[in-house]
Amino acid sequence: MIKPLRVEFCGEWYDIEHPADFHIGRESDLVIDDNPYLHRRFLRIYEEFGMWWLGNVGNLLSATVSDATGQVQAWLAPGARLPIVFPELQVLFSAGSTTYEFTIHAPADYYASAAMATDDGGSTTIAPVMLTSSQRLLIVALAEHVLRQSSPGRGEIPTSAEAARRVHWSMTTFNRKLDNVCEKLDKIGVAGLRGGKGNLATNRRLRLVEYAVATRLVSAEDLYLIDRNDEEHRPAPDAAAAEA
Repeated sequence: MIKPLRVEFCGEWYDIEHPADFHIGRESDLVIDDNPYLHRRFLRIYEEFGMWWLGNVGNLLSATVSDATGQVQAWLAPGARLPIVFPELQVLFSAGSTTYEFTIHAPADYYASAAMATDDGGSTTIAPVMLTSSQRLLIVALAEHVLRQSSPGRGEIPTSAEAARRVHWSMTTFNRKLDNVCEKLDKIGVAGLRGGKGNLATNRRLRLVEYAVATRLVSAEDLYLIDRNDEEHRPAPDAAAAEA
């Protein structure tokens, strides 16, 4: 018999055992939120061919799925499914302006996954995405509420105007840097970041956060960039105050 799974969301745990057919959404076995932008039944965890599968049974929303290391990442579009083959699977998706996250814990590791190999000099054998300091700051500003969570759950994604204010940039500067980041990731094959008709700026921001968090492009350790940027833009005390 297939071994059970466990799902963690907002500090709560759900056990999924044979022959369960477990749904995740607005009105499901795992109720994510009453967010009207979220499907009543969005994701499905079920058994087939002696394995557990994760399927997208919605018709509008997509999910970003990655292993615990962030080295393996997939975009689960409506109608798509994938086998649960890693001991820990992180799932992120957005509905409206909110990004949600939960983790699937499986008893088996079909691929015997391991940490990324390094050479004798300590550098990774697979080149990471190279970001400038301002590009990383932009992503952290967008993902701040998600990164500050103590356990997988939900986080609001700021508007472009809110994020621009958070990093003390003009809207022109913010949009230019957002375009540069999305273009860089689009060139390496990250789906959902290309601009143009049918792909609103809101969708690009949400997809960028999902991808960046799922693949560990940014993490909670990068939150210091926000504080450092605030310090750099803090007005200097005037001479009178300094003398006093």
